[in-house]
Amino acid sequence: MAAKHVAVLMGGFSSERPISLSSGKACAEALEQAGYRVTRVDVDRNVSSVLAGLKPDVAFNALHGPFGEDGTIQGILEYLEIPYTHSGVLASALAMNKEKAKKVAAAAGIPVAQSRVMSRFDIGGKHPMRPPYVVKPVNEGSSFGVVIVQEDQSHPPQVIGSSEWKYGEVVMVERYVHGRELTCAVMGDVALGVTEIIPTGHSFYDYDSKYVPGGSKHECPAKVSPNIYQKIQTLALKAHQAIGCRGVSRSDFRYDDRHSENGEVVWLEVNTQPGMTPTSLVPEIAAQAGHSFGELLSWIVEDASCLR
Repeated sequence: MAAKHVAVLMGGFSSERPISLSSGKACAEALEQAGYRVTRVDVDRNVSSVLAGLKPDVAFNALHGPFGEDGTIQGILEYLEIPYTHSGVLASALAMNKEKAKKVAAAAGIPVAQSRVMSRFDIGGKHPMRPPYVVKPVNEGSSFGVVIVQEDQSHPPQVIGSSEWKYGEVVMVERYVHGRELTCAVMGDVALGVTEIIPTGHSFYDYDSKYVPGGSKHECPAKVSPNIYQKIQTLALKAHQAIGCRGVSRSDFRYDDRHSENGEVVWLEVNTQPGMTPTSLVPEIAAQAGHSFGELLSWIVEDASCLR
């Protein structure tokens, strides 16, 4: 039987282009080693005509950020009737909008932090909520534009309202949750392991912590009590299902255990296009569960479909 032809979609034109190129390269190489026929597609505005000409059996979506992760490319693939990986149009659009995703999660009984959405220009010189809090773009990933406002800061950071800001006009202001950064991957209808992310030399899990080698330490599995571990797995699967994710997703959490081992667990967001770079979390979590990188990617490809 002829090898399945997989078009690996990478690059794109969001602020996460470099990460996507790294993810795409790693995925393309591993899929070739697994026996698939692979075409690498550096996505631009002509992607629909490129894919119409290629006619691949499957599109492996290794794009990150707007256009690739927000339902847009998924809609193009539906229109072209090309089976694709990861989440569909609705779940992708929903998960990419932090405000809407939090509303769905909260309605499903998942604990979220108090927040408000507002124009960045309305923040001005007065705190929009009592510090500490976090300001983040509503529709960005990879911690782009995330600003943590500490308790002792007398006013919001001026960069939010300045011409230097390039992450959209609408921001989410969210209560800062102290504690540890935990994440859990979901594969199909199974919650895999929980990993603790420990930034090295950074105040939080920012862009460099995520993608620069040595920027963070991953404790996999996380050293937390069994009940907290299971609680996070349950919440990750619940978020995956409530938002309608497909394939592989990853939910991020904060766990405040300063006062008690059974401290506060707060869901932050679900990532429908988890990174597949050498320092990415999902391949590590999958490996800990017994799935090699090649096996993980093969499962994702074989799970591909339209109407997701």
